[in-house]
Amino acid sequence: MLEKGWGRIINISSIVGQTGNFGQANYAASKGALIGFTMTLARELAKKNITVNAVAPGFIETDMTRDLPEAARQQVVALTPAGRMGKRQEVAAAAVFLASPAASYITGQVIAVNGGMYM
Repeated sequence: MLEKGWGRIINISSIVGQTGNFGQANYAASKGALIGFTMTLARELAKKNITVNAVAPGFIETDMTRDLPEAARQQVVALTPAGRMGKRQEVAAAAVFLASPAASYITGQVIAVNGGMYM
């Protein structure tokens, strides 16, 4: 990217990197660190025409969340203003946007894909 003078770096963080979560100190710390790393790289690489952003999904329908007990799933949905879990395609759409020319002036940002759970 440095040689070409252009690039897009898109890191995948998590809502937990922004809010923390009971019993997930190690996960929250790593995802929070990824957000700081994203912002630092964005500052360092902006003049090289390289954008660096992160996508922070909330609770997304995946194999992992399908294994949640039903009571936990219902609680997550109740805490989400959109009233549902997200879809993998919605996370992918945010990454595709950040990689597109339309996002050329966006750098150092965390795009939350969480149905309003964290705002």
